[in-house]
Amino acid sequence: MARRAKKRTSKTAARRPRQAPKMLSDLFLATLKDIYFAENKIIKTLPKMAKAAQSKDLTAAFNKHLRETQGQVKRLDQIFKMLGKPARGKPCEAINGIADEGAEIMKEFKGAPALDAGLLAAAQSVEHYEISRYGTLRTWAEELGMQDAARLLQETLDEEEATDRTLTELATSVINLEAEDEYRAAA
Repeated sequence: MARRAKKRTSKTAARRPRQAPKMLSDLFLATLKDIYFAENKIIKTLPKMAKAAQSKDLTAAFNKHLRETQGQVKRLDQIFKMLGKPARGKPCEAINGIADEGAEIMKEFKGAPALDAGLLAAAQSVEHYEISRYGTLRTWAEELGMQDAARLLQETLDEEEATDRTLTELATSVINLEAEDEYRAAA
């Protein structure tokens, strides 16, 4: 009995074609699909965050980043075209989780002094994820000899880092202080 099972396994294995080993270019494409999904998710999420924000400065920052994100998607479209691949995302659980946390903050802290601080923190979680992805993709593009793609990815990385700095400045100069002042006034 064991002999037959062994033969079947051996025949089955012999019939299966061997898969080519996964290369850096495969990982690059998979990660590109990941960030493409993430950017499109962000385009859907930012207007909700802008609407929920109580601070005009935070609303303006979210709206500005929405416009930038739309441009970033266009750059990703160009990279897919360079690769001769369709521009398609693959579901990204990381960005879905971050977006869910942002939605939870909007619901749980609606009208509360800390709402904008929470929205800002959620937005920075997104920025840090994007900075990580774009830095990695840019480096891989350089290593793969894809200088035009690397340049486009660097443009986006520069925008993401600038947005993160803007959000940090907004948090430390206005948003967090206002949340703390309102807390002390209520105490």
